[in-house]
Amino acid sequence: MGTGAQKWQAGPRQAKQPPAGRRGQPRQQAKRTRRSSCSLQRTGMATAATAGSSSPPTPHADDSPEPPLPGEKVYVAVGREVAESRATLLWALHKFPRGAGAGAASFVLLHVYSPPKLLPFLGARIPAAQVGEQELAAHKEMELQRVNDSLDQYLHLCAQGKIHAEKLVVESDDVAQGLVELISEHNVTALVMGAASDKHYTKKMKIPKSRKARFVELQADPSCKIWFICKGTLVCHRKAVQLSHEEMQECRQSSGVTHYSVDKSASLSEMWCVANTWLCKSIGEQRIERTTSDPFYISEKDNVEETCESYNNFQHILRELESVRQEAYEEKCRREKAERELFEALQKAQASENLYLREMKQKNELEEKLTTIMEEIESLTVRTDELCAKLQGEREQRMVLEKRGAHSDRIIKDLMLQRDKALRETEMLRAKKGESSATAEGMMHITELAYSEIKEATNDFDHSMKIGESVYGSVYKGFLRHTNVAIKKLNPETTQTQSQFSQEVEILSRVRHPNLVTLIGACKDAQALVYEYMPNGSLDDRLACKDNSKPLSWQLRTRIASNICSALIFLHSNKPHSIVHSDLKASNILLDGNNVAKLSGFGVSQILTDQFKATTTLYRYTHPKGSFVYIDPEYLISGDLTPQSDVYSFGIVLLRLLTGRSGFGLLKEVQEAMEKGCLQAILDSSAGEWPAMYAEQLAELGLRCCKIRRKNRPDLQTEAWTVLEPMFKSVSTMLCSLSFKSVSEDLGGVPSYFICPILQDVMRDPLIAADGFTYEADAIREWLDSGHQTSPMTNLELPHRDLLPNHALRSAIQEWLQTNGD
Repeated sequence: MGTGAQKWQAGPRQAKQPPAGRRGQPRQQAKRTRRSSCSLQRTGMATAATAGSSSPPTPHADDSPEPPLPGEKVYVAVGREVAESRATLLWALHKFPRGAGAGAASFVLLHVYSPPKLLPFLGARIPAAQVGEQELAAHKEMELQRVNDSLDQYLHLCAQGKIHAEKLVVESDDVAQGLVELISEHNVTALVMGAASDKHYTKKMKIPKSRKARFVELQADPSCKIWFICKGTLVCHRKAVQLSHEEMQECRQSSGVTHYSVDKSASLSEMWCVANTWLCKSIGEQRIERTTSDPFYISEKDNVEETCESYNNFQHILRELESVRQEAYEEKCRREKAERELFEALQKAQASENLYLREMKQKNELEEKLTTIMEEIESLTVRTDELCAKLQGEREQRMVLEKRGAHSDRIIKDLMLQRDKALRETEMLRAKKGESSATAEGMMHITELAYSEIKEATNDFDHSMKIGESVYGSVYKGFLRHTNVAIKKLNPETTQTQSQFSQEVEILSRVRHPNLVTLIGACKDAQALVYEYMPNGSLDDRLACKDNSKPLSWQLRTRIASNICSALIFLHSNKPHSIVHSDLKASNILLDGNNVAKLSGFGVSQILTDQFKATTTLYRYTHPKGSFVYIDPEYLISGDLTPQSDVYSFGIVLLRLLTGRSGFGLLKEVQEAMEKGCLQAILDSSAGEWPAMYAEQLAELGLRCCKIRRKNRPDLQTEAWTVLEPMFKSVSTMLCSLSFKSVSEDLGGVPSYFICPILQDVMRDPLIAADGFTYEADAIREWLDSGHQTSPMTNLELPHRDLLPNHALRSAIQEWLQTNGD
């Protein structure tokens, strides 16, 4: 084989056999053999049928090859794609004798691997010389693996026919040259190869069409028989010409077959003539040696005919070579086009590389910016930690100040209690002396606040702190002297602002009741009144579930009705003079943190100067005040204001608590429902399931309170309270039980009787009050010291203020704390 070729062979290799005709034959007999067969012939046999993928063509008598000599191997040239050479292999397997006998053929599957000149890269093809050694080695290894896989498929095809075969891979820069060198080196005597691609096959094809087949036909060792197959059909057959070893070497040296290479500058006709010099020489020598006595003598006439036939064949071959030349030119054009496309691809690759470099530059810039941002974030984190530490210190300081403020508030409350006690004693003395408590000197008995304090508490009456507004003024939430308060600033444009301010101060400064809002102080300069803050807002807002607040249960509504009734009874029975609220409505009923109701809005209230009598007009007010829905109809007609006017408004409030509806047309709706016996249909379902008895009693009481004639309305103390008091006690117990249960769940399973009803926390020093409930010592004492005369649980008046230690409960709490952890 040539210097640039390599080969790989799978399976056992057999020793080289000398060419047929050279084993022990006399020289004269070899010469006779050469004389009879020293011409290149093409078979004139008929073309075989096309081979299919599964069933090869049936051999004919005229195209079956002669049996191989003992030890002779049949080489079948196959391509990398199984589909291309499958028909060629099947033809060989069916034409040559098979089996284990002496005449059976031994097959070698031959493939010549030619390294590609162009390699695929980024969608283009670049010269192999421009690719690194590692990439070339990797590509070559991948290609050889594909070749090996294809040969394995060919071997599997042979194994299906129970035929032994070997595989041989040879590497050469040119496939045709590699086949020629392989035939010469391995002394191949039988070769089966393709004549052209299957797509070029025609029934008229008599000679090979592919460049490789024509090159092998002309340049291969003459002792090698070659069958050219196309689409499973024999196209032509080149028979062997037996030459002596010395003649073969001489022919090869003269023709240069071993090192022959195609020169693009020479014409194809010249190449054919040079490559076949040995053939012409051989024929000439044979003719010289022939004699008439030779049994193989050929007459002159036959010689002339043979010469003519050779000339015709030569002319045909020249035409074929011209066609090959044209194909070479077209191949050159295609190569130039591929080079141009490669150049364009390289330009695109260079542009892509430049784009990649720009993107890498942008990436580096972004990474630098990210590093800067991360450093800023770290500095901000350190700064945040410092601020958090500073804030924590300020919070601790604030807690200390709040504790001091709470202590100060307690002192202030104690002083206020003492002041209230002194005021009550003063009132009692004045009552005994018959003096009026409405004099100008006794009008201001509450804490006087400076205008600057009011502004600071409301942030200069900031609109965001406003929690209510009416025609009389606006209400703001404020923080005054470490306490949340509600500040009502009267409208200065109203003509009766001063009288309302004085009226409310006069009434609230002289009365105290758990269901009346507590007046903490007042400011004349700002015309502002400071009340205790009611977190749950007004009853009107809660019935409408404003700000998505939770609906009031029927138990809470029953207790609220009892609270309002208790407050009205207290006002109407006030000594020495009764007080008529005259503006009772849902918006003037406020709810504290425990939903305990307290009356507010005393700006239009009146103090009756005469002793109340139901049949006597005690006060005449020609310009009625208040909301139209709640105003007593008889008061609208006559202008006579009596405590029964509050009873009418109380009846409307009762009906609103039952139904949750507005006051317009409500009286008529409830009357019709009661007459039809379908009261449950108009009850507020968000309050829960009302007990039928409670609902009917409250509806009847509300309708009686709303009678047109005052004399038909019930007395609150003797009639209304008789209905409400049993309900009040019942729902108070229910609410207490629900509150304990809720707190117990929040405290993680703490027994409910360990929890103080006021502080909602585990008691440490439990004391029993006069109402029978147990409270934390500090909580119940603060409650009583604040002037409360009623129970924190039932809101009923306490019979006494004595407190008894609950030793048994205290021991149980201490034991529980030791078991579960303090």
